[in-house]
Amino acid sequence: MDLLSSEFLLVALLLLASGAATGILAGVFGVGGGALMVPVLFEVFRLLAIPEVTAMPLAVGTSLAIIVPTSIRSYRGHLARGAVDTALLRVWAVPVVAGVAVGAALARFAPPEVFQGVFVLVAGLNAIKLISGSKRWNVADDLPTGVGLKIYGVVIGLASSLMGIGGGQVANIIMTMHGRLIHNTVATSAGIGVLVSIPGAIGYMLAGLGQPYLPADAIGYVSFLGLLLFAPTTVLTTGIGVRIAHALSRRRLEIALGVFLGLVSLRFLYAILTG
Repeated sequence: MDLLSSEFLLVALLLLASGAATGILAGVFGVGGGALMVPVLFEVFRLLAIPEVTAMPLAVGTSLAIIVPTSIRSYRGHLARGAVDTALLRVWAVPVVAGVAVGAALARFAPPEVFQGVFVLVAGLNAIKLISGSKRWNVADDLPTGVGLKIYGVVIGLASSLMGIGGGQVANIIMTMHGRLIHNTVATSAGIGVLVSIPGAIGYMLAGLGQPYLPADAIGYVSFLGLLLFAPTTVLTTGIGVRIAHALSRRRLEIALGVFLGLVSLRFLYAILTG
């Protein structure tokens, strides 16, 4: 594609605009925005004539790489406000990274519809729970301890790695269903994004080495053109999202997160039905 062509300029503007929206999402909801990035990147790579068999893992790997700076900035912003459960992050660190590693390995074999279906079910139910405001959806008053808590960490890392997301959506679901307050779950989920995105991006770079049909700018399944165009605006707008999150009341933030998860669930459901 000619760098001065109207098609390239359209692709560049789309990436920049999507990056800005992703950064705001990361700050408001403590998520990396992968649910938005993966489909956008997939369509962009298809415009670049990359076959679908390569475009999908390339979109996932590039999404995880883009999430790295976004998650770090979002995490630091929430940490400065004292809202992050750092003790929980320490417990989850190794299990989450282990889940990410398993997900990167399984991504070659497991059909994406399986994991999309699980997300639609869990995120859809949590969206209804958040919007309704009812505590009857809670499975417990707090998170489990010991092995149970570590299993949750593996689940977060596994699902996030396979879906190209920062882990915030899955972590929010688990924490809110265990009685955690919404501002705490959003802030802590930003830290989860750091734990998921860094090893996830490295894993996809290694998994894609030597694979066919990769663009010249890619290292494995990470496109550095996508990274360079997408990442700057995500970093610039994440701080706006953090300020919005802490300006909202608990109930409004619950409704906003519920609507967001509902829309993401519908997007995955659509992918399943049309796939």
